[in-house]
Amino acid sequence: MPKCPSCDKEVYFAERVSSLGKDWHRPCLKCEKCRKTLSAGSHAEHDGKPYCNNPCYSAMFGPKAMFGERGSKKTR
Repeated sequence: MPKCPSCDKEVYFAERVSSLGKDWHRPCLKCEKCRKTLSAGSHAEHDGKPYCNNPCYSAMFGPKAMFGERGSKKTR
């Protein structure tokens, strides 16, 4: 029986949501930043973690987040 990557409990077939190559409980598939519940296939991934496409993923990992307003790479 697969385990949910969020809560580490067993995921039964009837409650399973598959995303990012793993099986999740529906309420456990949440954006890492804002904690909004996500649906399978309608979100982004970074380092194996789910993020909502807007605003979290684009704000954290999109072009402006990585390069700033003028296009020069930010140092973190």
